[in-house]
Amino acid sequence: MARGRLAEELDRRWIALTLIAWVAVAVWYVWSDWNLVRWLSLGDTDDNMRLMQVRAWLAGQPWYDLRNYRLNPPAGFDIHWSRIVDLPIAGLILFFRLFTSNFWAERLACGIAPLIPLSIAMLGVGATVRRLIHPLSWPLAIVFLLGTSATMLMFLPERIDHHGWQLAMLSLTVAGLCDSRGVRGGLMVGLASAVSLAIGLEMLPYCAMAGAILALRWVWDRAEATRLAAYALSLGGGSAIGFAAFASNANYAMRCDALTPVWLSVCIAAGALLFLLARLNPASRGVRIGLALLAGAAIVAGFVHFFPQCLGRPEGVSPELQKNWLDNVREAKPIYKHPFRLGFPIAALPIVGVLGVIVGTWRARRTRALIGWSAVALFVTFACLMLLWQVRAGPAAQLLAVPGATLLGWIVLPWLLNHRSMPVRVGGTVAAFLLVSGLFAGLIIKYLPVDRPNAYTKRVNGATGSCVRYTVLKALDRYPAQTVFTFVDLGPRLITVTHHDAIAGPYHRNGAAILDVQHAFGGSADQAHAIVRRHGATLLLVCPNHSESTNYRARNPGGFYDQLAHGEVPAWLTPLPLPRNSPLRLFKVD
Repeated sequence: MARGRLAEELDRRWIALTLIAWVAVAVWYVWSDWNLVRWLSLGDTDDNMRLMQVRAWLAGQPWYDLRNYRLNPPAGFDIHWSRIVDLPIAGLILFFRLFTSNFWAERLACGIAPLIPLSIAMLGVGATVRRLIHPLSWPLAIVFLLGTSATMLMFLPERIDHHGWQLAMLSLTVAGLCDSRGVRGGLMVGLASAVSLAIGLEMLPYCAMAGAILALRWVWDRAEATRLAAYALSLGGGSAIGFAAFASNANYAMRCDALTPVWLSVCIAAGALLFLLARLNPASRGVRIGLALLAGAAIVAGFVHFFPQCLGRPEGVSPELQKNWLDNVREAKPIYKHPFRLGFPIAALPIVGVLGVIVGTWRARRTRALIGWSAVALFVTFACLMLLWQVRAGPAAQLLAVPGATLLGWIVLPWLLNHRSMPVRVGGTVAAFLLVSGLFAGLIIKYLPVDRPNAYTKRVNGATGSCVRYTVLKALDRYPAQTVFTFVDLGPRLITVTHHDAIAGPYHRNGAAILDVQHAFGGSADQAHAIVRRHGATLLLVCPNHSESTNYRARNPGGFYDQLAHGEVPAWLTPLPLPRNSPLRLFKVD
């Protein structure tokens, strides 16, 4: 009786219980990562830039002006993001200012804001498994989600950039793909795609794949016309609203790296054509196939004709910058080009998830759930294959693998728990849980002596981490505010922690400044002096053994930075004192 009542509560109140679980998880992460919150440990350059964007807005910078004026001053540079993700961060800062100082308001906001989209991701995953597997399977799915290695990193305190929000929209997309209610499912996929694109284009391949899957559903079954029509209207209309409300002034240019008029035109045209197909809705499947192919060809042909500048890389950088920077970004390389120690834990759960959705599709082959399972299977398999393009697809692949892993767990774990043998019930259940959840990969890597970092790698990693510590950089505020010439990867952190300005950050719209920094550290001392003075910098800051510095020494032996690393300081630089044991070296530029 009690078990039946519990099952009824888990089914009927699953949304409320999921949100209660989310609150508990959020409290736990803020408490366990309190030192990160306390020291504003924004570990990624994008997180630092996001906070700077929020600060500028709260300080009076116009809504549609996303130019950062503290990198490459006085002109600054335009970032390709939107303000959607700024809203919760700014709201939390303003809320906490009512009770404490701005110092702590920012820290608390940066600690809590990344956890907000986690609630949406938990609900999206829960809705998916309830529709595909069983109404009571959602707790297991949430446990598997919380055990992901790459996905959960995007939701942890201080990870305030937009990736967590895009993953949350992705969870709603997969939930919409398997929704039995056509209009609701179509609206969910369309709106989630529109929001994701308004945030950034990172999930563009997934949005395109979701639209293709919905078109395939319509081709297979003309009763899916209502779903396709709802998707088409919400995608086109949502993208238009997102552009009007959030696109910066700079994003009105015909660029390829954000929701500019280029991609807005594509979304509206795709929405209009798909809506037309849904309205026509011919009875013949052959005619539907022909119309779908014709619509796809029209979109591709229009894109090639009107936007030929976007047929290459969307960043639109110079060949030199692409060779020296973009082509060397580690997260943009395929998973097989990464060490086994990094790639295996990322790929383990997606592989399990693909196996799970294949099993689920096979089991549903004679039921009404087949279409939903097929849609999710296509989506999950696509996400897994994306790892062969870029390893940055890992968080999305792990998120989308959760439904398949949950199905395998739903099948295997109860059987093991009810086994008559005690060793099987205990050992078998633990082993199966670790295997199905993908957690086994992390344990294997932890104890397997493969690709362990050598002394040199440890030294570089240690220096890279030490030089961005809050207390280390804050010591620079003993000197009056001025422009500092430093590494590209140090620029965003420097302007976030100190009152100084910097020259460059790792952003493609800042390409000319990035090349200036590379030319300065890689060229002669005289060339470096000319570049530094041209940018109006009066201080030069370096971090010995920083990962970026190793590139300058390897590519340009005998260049300015290599000479500096060997203690050869040119006459135009004067060493300045820093606190004892500081990993930084600071110079006054004459």
